[in-house]
Amino acid sequence: MLVERIHRMTTEKLYYTDSYTTTFDAQIIARTTETNRPAVILDRTFFYPTSGGQPHDTGHLNELPVVDVVIRESDEAVLHVLETEPANDTVTGQINWARRFDHMRHHTGQHILSQAFVRVIRAETVGFHLSPDSVTIDLNVGKIKAAAVDDAETLANQIVAENRPVRAWFPAQDELADLSLRKVPDVTGRFRVVDIDGFDITACGGTHVTRTGEIGLIKVLRVDKRGEYVRVEFRCGERALLDYRQKNALMNQLAADLTVGYWEVPDALDRLRAENKALRRDLRAQHEIILKAEADSLWQAADQRDGFRLVVQAFENRDTAEIRQIAQHLISNPATVVVLGAAGSKAQLIAARSDDLTVDMVPALKAGLAVWHVDRGGGRPSFAQGGGAPANLNEVNTALQTAVKTIQTTMT
Repeated sequence: MLVERIHRMTTEKLYYTDSYTTTFDAQIIARTTETNRPAVILDRTFFYPTSGGQPHDTGHLNELPVVDVVIRESDEAVLHVLETEPANDTVTGQINWARRFDHMRHHTGQHILSQAFVRVIRAETVGFHLSPDSVTIDLNVGKIKAAAVDDAETLANQIVAENRPVRAWFPAQDELADLSLRKVPDVTGRFRVVDIDGFDITACGGTHVTRTGEIGLIKVLRVDKRGEYVRVEFRCGERALLDYRQKNALMNQLAADLTVGYWEVPDALDRLRAENKALRRDLRAQHEIILKAEADSLWQAADQRDGFRLVVQAFENRDTAEIRQIAQHLISNPATVVVLGAAGSKAQLIAARSDDLTVDMVPALKAGLAVWHVDRGGGRPSFAQGGGAPANLNEVNTALQTAVKTIQTTMT
């Protein structure tokens, strides 16, 4: 049985020696499952499994989609995870070349960029992440100056332009002694080394281009602080071109909208920010005048009680901050008591009085909120506020009248 044969056969991992072959024939030597999907182990494969920060290859086996390729921890077998189990034991593999080549370019570009940061600022790479949306390296430094990033990027692209050869192989033990490795793996036995023509030599099991010119371009996009490290996001090849194309189109559109040259966009944005700040300041001033006028109108129309003026008003579809400002304007008048309410999904109640009065407004607030079965509220004796439960205009008016009764009882 195929399941039994796996103990006597191992997969020939051809992706270690050839990153460019995309079509091959193989035999299934075992069948199993992985994450509740059928999976097969082949006698030979070019499919790269997820490893070392590089995602797995995709493609087909006998026209069946390969959705994942993983290394089984128990025996390091290469599992080809499929949507459907193959009918035959002989299969033809077809690798998604666009994805494979993208990974080759970025993984080789990462080696070059990592070495460039070593040479420019002696920063070592401690993490690498490659996905369809992001490519990053983490450096063991707390910060990097922009000029240093530019220098590393320039050096990296110089190595690309020189079209240096890239060699990947398993050196013998005596050969390793003569290699200056940037990164030595914590493994026993032989391991694979990638040499970018002496510029960078490091242990790596990923897929790589054979000459640096195939990378096309290495472009750093941003540098962010990540704890004690710095994360550098970059793009290579087609991804770098697409990023430039999108940002160039955006910059040109922005320049056209602002009717300036692209080089004048920063100054134009500074002017817009200054104008916006001035307009917002003027708007706040005008809005304050309107709220004060509204408060004055409410105060003039308020009931005159024995020794104080009582302002009671319910609002609908009104910002609570505005109502609070109106209350502040009202109690700036002498001998004034204010009870205001706002209807809505988070209704609010405000009970306040001028400083020349002594009545405590907190009990009045609590009494009004009790109508809504709410106990979230409080404040100072002169200004109390609470609410947060839904209440319509009628329910707000009921709460206001309850608060007013409490105030009248206290002041009599």
